[in-house]
Amino acid sequence: MVKEYRTIREVVGPLMLVEGVSGVTYNELVEIRQEDGDLRRGKVLEVMGDKALVQLFENSQGLKISTSKARFLGKSMELGVSVDMLGRVFDGIGRTKDGGPDILADMSLDINGQPINPTARDYPDEFIQTGVSAIDGLNTLVRGQKLPVFSASGLPHANLAAQIARQAKVLGDEGNFAVVFAAVGITFEEADFFIQDFKRTGAIDRTVLFMNLANDPAIERIATPRMALTAAEYLAFEKGMHVLVIITDITNYAEALREVSAARKEVPGRRGYPGYLYTDLATMYERAGRLKGRKGSITMIPILTMPEDDKTHPIPDLTGYITEGQIILSRELFKRGVVPPVDVLPSLSRLKDKGIGKGKTREDHADTMNQLFACYARGKECKELAAILGDAALTEVDKLYAKFAGEFEKKYVSQGFQKNRSIEETLNIGWELLGILPRSELKRIKDVYLDKYYKKAEEN
Repeated sequence: MVKEYRTIREVVGPLMLVEGVSGVTYNELVEIRQEDGDLRRGKVLEVMGDKALVQLFENSQGLKISTSKARFLGKSMELGVSVDMLGRVFDGIGRTKDGGPDILADMSLDINGQPINPTARDYPDEFIQTGVSAIDGLNTLVRGQKLPVFSASGLPHANLAAQIARQAKVLGDEGNFAVVFAAVGITFEEADFFIQDFKRTGAIDRTVLFMNLANDPAIERIATPRMALTAAEYLAFEKGMHVLVIITDITNYAEALREVSAARKEVPGRRGYPGYLYTDLATMYERAGRLKGRKGSITMIPILTMPEDDKTHPIPDLTGYITEGQIILSRELFKRGVVPPVDVLPSLSRLKDKGIGKGKTREDHADTMNQLFACYARGKECKELAAILGDAALTEVDKLYAKFAGEFEKKYVSQGFQKNRSIEETLNIGWELLGILPRSELKRIKDVYLDKYYKKAEEN
């Protein structure tokens, strides 16, 4: 039911106070119409008796409260969804941004979604190939998983995000795969990079893009990931598609949340972020997953830049609690020319064991993954020892391990942002590198796999 009031009492920045209201609810949409016909929108942040605090989506500059009317629309923000969204670009609140016609919606969905009953969830156990060896081979992404990328200022996480969006697929069901890409608080140049990259490679045809720019209102930034997830839920659970949701940058989202919280004069938590940051992030992350009896799924890769490169900062810290692992980008590797600069040792995919092996990737995947981790860790130790004491302090085997670590970063991790490797290619490169070491050192691999694959590596 639409209710209209001429009792706007105060506007401070993006906040507006309306008095004498009744029946108004939290998150309800509001339209503010001026005498000259100018229309602005907002939503209810708080209701206190007969007073409603409204957050404006647009700038409040030039708003004349004495002659303006506030209309409460009786519903929260919704997104009109359709399969025609694929190949289209939208702004942060779901308006078309590519010059094409508006979408004819099949249905309108509340962007806040519905909580998934935990008993209705299906366990993630199907491999998703991203074409990036450091992920596919060592920190495998599984359909229905939440696997964030922890980056830092100046690192090429945008390139990695575009690469994964272009290349990702479910093996054997490629035609039923879609990507929903949400850019939150990015610059115009970054937005243009993503759009042009997707158009150039043809990935745009299976992608829905939501673009929220740095100069857009903070409240829009909070809505953008939820718009993307609503579109993903429709494609996954109504149309049976496998959907990969990529959100960059979660740090900009959290900053917008802090800005709105400060405007509401809420008591701040760690580093000034609201105390409900964990709960708020969980309401987004937990919308990913698989449902029993439904063919579709939502897999999520949220990307965030760690302020001051600090993994203990509230944003990466809380994200790590909610999600199933993390891919960490390294500034040191990037300086050495390794791209993508994935630091494989502190990176982790908690579900990797469920999505690999015979019938999913290859029977030797688990053993070679564990062996590569072990050899790289020892190789790094040997290189550090050589830097302190010199090469003379290393045994012949230690020198081989040090060589392995260097070759591993150069050939396995560093593949550039255009190379799309199949899982077979990734596993074969791993065996080629293990050929640097004597067979006796490969204690984590079963003899049957060594007999089958190590000889080939040795011949190379």
